[in-house]
Amino acid sequence: EVQLVESGGGLVQPGGSLRLSCAASGFTFSDNGISWVRQAPGAGLEWLSGINSAGGYTNYADSVKGRFTISRDNAKNIVFLQMNSLKSEDTAVYYCVKHDGLSTQNGMDYWGKGTLVTVSA
Repeated sequence: EVQLVESGGGLVQPGGSLRLSCAASGFTFSDNGISWVRQAPGAGLEWLSGINSAGGYTNYADSVKGRFTISRDNAKNIVFLQMNSLKSEDTAVYYCVKHDGLSTQNGMDYWGKGTLVTVSA
């Protein structure tokens, strides 16, 4: 059974940092691209960042470029999202998403349950 379990969310002040983790199991982790997607209160889904299976290619939405960094450890089946310079508009539920191939150009087929990030003074 494919499982994606996010952790690391919480309350942080504006300008602060958080690191989200996504622990994966139930599939060959190094064969799949992974993305992070968020949903702010009352808003739709927003793709944030993706990393290919080997970790050599990453891409970012303009809204987080320069502030967020995605990485992965294929030995430990974990993907990270380092989030710096957080803003109130970053408040959202953050989801880890598996792609059904090596690249983040492949479709998304499994989602985690999400972790809540709240940016507030």
